[in-house]
Amino acid sequence: MKKHKSTIYDLAELAKVSASTVSAVLNGNWKERRIAEATAMRVQRLAEAHKYSVNRQASGLRTNSSGLIGMIIPMHDNRVFSGMSQVFERLARERHWYPIVVSTLRDPALELETVKTLISYRIEHLIVGGATDPDSVGRVCRSHGVAHVNVDLPGSIGSSVISDNFWGARELTRALIARSTSTGRGRRDKPYFVGGIGSDYATRRRIDGFCEAVAQGFGRVLPEQVDACGYEGDRAEGAVRALYRRLGGLPRALFINSTIALEGVVRVLKTLPAAELERCAFGCYDYDPFASMLSFPLLMVRQNIEGLLTEAFRIIDDKSFGERRVIEIKPDLVFMHEPRAAAPSNAQAAAAAVADS
Repeated sequence: MKKHKSTIYDLAELAKVSASTVSAVLNGNWKERRIAEATAMRVQRLAEAHKYSVNRQASGLRTNSSGLIGMIIPMHDNRVFSGMSQVFERLARERHWYPIVVSTLRDPALELETVKTLISYRIEHLIVGGATDPDSVGRVCRSHGVAHVNVDLPGSIGSSVISDNFWGARELTRALIARSTSTGRGRRDKPYFVGGIGSDYATRRRIDGFCEAVAQGFGRVLPEQVDACGYEGDRAEGAVRALYRRLGGLPRALFINSTIALEGVVRVLKTLPAAELERCAFGCYDYDPFASMLSFPLLMVRQNIEGLLTEAFRIIDDKSFGERRVIEIKPDLVFMHEPRAAAPSNAQAAAAAVADS
């Protein structure tokens, strides 16, 4: 015969407490309810012994509070987004919420499908991380009454928390210029930008920051100095090979827009003599600690992931997610290792540029 499945009321009767007490214990809220630890342990032991598990969907329908919070990210195999998902899970669990993280592969259709599925499971909040079409996601959330916050890329619906891409790119470019030396060879004696997508908000702001710093140091920025060829390593490799042929060597400084693009650039650089690399200052708008093992000095921009997610959760905690605003969090500029001793004045100038910012 089919065995009777334990209910919350069965556990309450066995533990000699109310059903609401059992619910608080199983949902992890017993400390806030000031329930004695001994009572909580007794309820948990009984739930385990009777193989009881909370039906989140039924609980959500009954209480209109599922305790679920979702997050979408473009991909998992990226240090920034994997870092975001880890901080997101920690901050959610600190609030006794149940985190769900799903990657959407930078596909707008998959973003919408995923968000609609998460809403069908009655998520209460959604962090929209790096969405290609945040406003379409925002409209779906708003129509279903789900509070959401955009992170990494801004939307015009609700609040957004993003990195200050303009400031980070400008300071990275200034530091590259400060630590570089003149090649005295016309077009080679300038900084160049490679990587990213021109229609992407973050790339556009980084290009703006790059161009402002270059214009201040060298005057007019030529169109050929910016190549938003895409984030893929193969595209960046092809772009730098073409640039090398066009200029007859490496430029004075090279701004690489992401570690994914950096992988392709390194494939080019490893074929060049060390003396050639010494003539170029390299910077990457992204961060990976393994870059410290490269044979050439590198400046990197590390996004403040903790700051981004902490601010996003503050908006949720304050219930101010409906406000249309963009909050920018400054990233960090990181020297992966010290520049060569042969150019101490350049190292000092670069450090001064960072300190002045």
